[in-house]
Amino acid sequence: MGREGRYGEVKETMEEQIRLFNPTADSPKGDTVKADKGQPTSAGRVVPKGMKKGEEALSAITMEEIAKEENLREAFKRVKANRGAPGVDGKTVEEVEKHLGEIIAKVSKELLSGNYEPGAIRRVWISKPGGGQRGLGIPNVVERMVQQSVLEVMSPHYEPNFHPSSHGFRPGKSCHTAIAEAKTYVEEGYDWVVDIDLEKFFDQVNHQRLLSKLEMKISDKRVMDLIRRMLKVNAVLPDGVVVSTEEGVPQGGPLSCLLSNIVLDEMDWELHSRGHRFVRYADDNNIYVRSERSGHRVMQSIRQFIEKRLRLKINATKSAVAKPEERHFLGFRLKRDPLEGEVSVHLSKRSKTRIDGKIREKTPRNWGNSLNQCIGKLNEYLTGWMGFFRVCTGEELKTFGTLDAHIRRRLRALILKQCKRKRFIVRRLIRLGVKPKTAWNRVYQGRQSLWALSHNYAVDRGLCNAYFAERGLVSLAEKWNWFNPKTVVVVPVQLSMDFG
Repeated sequence: MGREGRYGEVKETMEEQIRLFNPTADSPKGDTVKADKGQPTSAGRVVPKGMKKGEEALSAITMEEIAKEENLREAFKRVKANRGAPGVDGKTVEEVEKHLGEIIAKVSKELLSGNYEPGAIRRVWISKPGGGQRGLGIPNVVERMVQQSVLEVMSPHYEPNFHPSSHGFRPGKSCHTAIAEAKTYVEEGYDWVVDIDLEKFFDQVNHQRLLSKLEMKISDKRVMDLIRRMLKVNAVLPDGVVVSTEEGVPQGGPLSCLLSNIVLDEMDWELHSRGHRFVRYADDNNIYVRSERSGHRVMQSIRQFIEKRLRLKINATKSAVAKPEERHFLGFRLKRDPLEGEVSVHLSKRSKTRIDGKIREKTPRNWGNSLNQCIGKLNEYLTGWMGFFRVCTGEELKTFGTLDAHIRRRLRALILKQCKRKRFIVRRLIRLGVKPKTAWNRVYQGRQSLWALSHNYAVDRGLCNAYFAERGLVSLAEKWNWFNPKTVVVVPVQLSMDFG
């Protein structure tokens, strides 16, 4: 055997030995220590199962598949269902749909010939719940259709290989599945969390590393050129200035979610190889360990991997090692009972602050329309909000009741404002069944602001809970009970026997 061959074998052996000594959550010496304790060593990468009998083989990622007119039509249906805003060209989904046949034929021909040029994206800035702004890149409707077609062809090749603990933008997974998995880790005693937040992740993805990973599965150069042009597309700022894009994945197009998962999948499997228990949703990653000391060790180790290997940055101000009840993860926080070990799911502090602001926004004191219209707008938000936070456990039921009471008080203040004068308030309360003497005395009792008057005894009696329930106001507490019905245990009645 030649010198180079022996060197290659020695190098592979050394790399394998080094990998065995990667620091894990509870063992800085590596997986061999876990094996000495009778615990299994970290598993290798999960290999997707082979195709079952009757399943069709996946078609290759080629431009012919992407440019098929039936694929483009199906992609447009999904774009239409998302009801997105127009891009730089100002064309809406409805306008594109009127000439869809002509557009698809033209786009398909340009894709196959390699002459398709993605249009510029419209940069929009939205406020982040935790402060700051997030930049979105909104492509034109036709561009979203092409991206969706690329996504439909690429996704079956990448989706089966993603780590099971990755929950962001994946079929069958959601924020709820992420919280459920995190809850199991905390229940097992991993009640310290290494909360990792990547700084401006979508804006800092290295194009060269991403394209190199894509080339491992995509052999069609036309597809690679198309994705490269999509990544390098110009962005038009709100003031009309056009800027070039040298790095990052424009957040807002259908393809950005898959590309972000492809980038971070390498980190997922690195954590898996080290034996860590983690949950990732997009660029939010929580690693669960047993002690604070282990958490700091893991934070330092994974920081080096992210910054040197992935060429990304960790947001030091938003990342920390702490107890799960102190951290905001997807709007929730987890709290473990130290005696019984049960884990409860609560609203995070940020979520509470955000819904308080939304309630004030949707119940303005200067509301000029009818009460029913205000309740209708409010119900739309509350129904969707509870649909997301329904996974909170019963410990939060009191919080939901407090929010219900606050909403009703805001509506009472709104009604009082529309009455304009105190005598009109009294007349309305009397019509609602309040005794005249009580109404006059309570409303004219000293100088009271509308907010103070909204919690007055007479106002509470007239504009009672039933008053708002009759008008269809959604109750968060009742909605939570509807989503989480109590299990009724039927105890069989023991028959008495007469021995007399």
